[in-house]
Amino acid sequence: MKYIDEFRNRRLIDKVAGRIRAKADPRRGYNFMEVCGTHTMSIFRFGLRGILPGNINLISGPGCPVCVTPNEFIDKAIALARRKDSIIATFGDMFRVPGSHSSLDKEKARGAAVKMVYSSMDALELAKKNPDKEVIFLGIGFETTAPTVAQSIIAAKKEKLKNYSVLCGHKTMPEALKALTEEPKLNIDGFLLPGHVSAVIGTAPYRFLTKRGKRCVVAGIEPLDILQAILMLLEQKTPKIEIQYTRIITKSGNRLAKNSIDKVFEADDSSWRGIGCIKKSGLKIRKEFGAFDAEARFKPKIAAPKENKACICGEVIKGVKTPPECKLFAKLCTPEHPVGACMVSSEGACAAYYKYRGRI
Repeated sequence: MKYIDEFRNRRLIDKVAGRIRAKADPRRGYNFMEVCGTHTMSIFRFGLRGILPGNINLISGPGCPVCVTPNEFIDKAIALARRKDSIIATFGDMFRVPGSHSSLDKEKARGAAVKMVYSSMDALELAKKNPDKEVIFLGIGFETTAPTVAQSIIAAKKEKLKNYSVLCGHKTMPEALKALTEEPKLNIDGFLLPGHVSAVIGTAPYRFLTKRGKRCVVAGIEPLDILQAILMLLEQKTPKIEIQYTRIITKSGNRLAKNSIDKVFEADDSSWRGIGCIKKSGLKIRKEFGAFDAEARFKPKIAAPKENKACICGEVIKGVKTPPECKLFAKLCTPEHPVGACMVSSEGACAAYYKYRGRI
């Protein structure tokens, strides 16, 4: 397939891997964090760890939006699902994420109206077809999905829909990376920056990383992309931000997408699973669009969120532990019976380790 096979070409992959082995200083170690969950899955799927020298350590970061969504958000979604006049519209991987005491999957089994959609616009259509119901879309994800949710809210306001709203759980990536550089248990030399997020925001929001001595490369999601990005990190003489994913990414990002985000949302403090509350790392719906803010409209009441103390999902998200270090991994916690969010999502580190554990 054109534009895919080229980036999975074994001859080219072996060639770049050879250049990495030649460039890596055997007298030291390298800790590179891949931020995007899709990077993590590609690294495992294509066995990239096995062809890298042993002194290059790839660390999975907080790039899975489902994984970083805290129990508090899940609990609010469940409280809204229990309303008799509500339909919860959500992406499929949110169904089985455990909250403090339940999950959307369990609530659906008990009779709640929880519908899987593929986009916020699908949720908007659901609201049009069910005018007697309150359709609440669970807005999660990073800067990649925020513009589409913003457009659904803009469309709902334009069409004067009164039964569509969003429970907003969107988060922004640069602030999380800033928090990780302050994590005492982590020693990160460089970042493989997320391609899809960067397609929206560009590279300017990451400049602080180079001032903190971190090498950065915005990487694509195919195996050759990732290996080339690692080589670029090794070749940087001084920390800077480079773009490997040049067929998609520009320094300035996507102006229309950024304008959509700015029009509907504003920065707000946000809680990240495992990391805690990070200032200005989330998005909230602006007051002028308050009629479409599910939290402001319905004020879901929940008890204090509770975490499963045996699950180390939070430590995995921060990159300070790996899934096999969890005593639940592949025993009590599996994709069929997930205990933590990192085992639910296809982009979660635990799911990747479990699926490809024979290749680690």
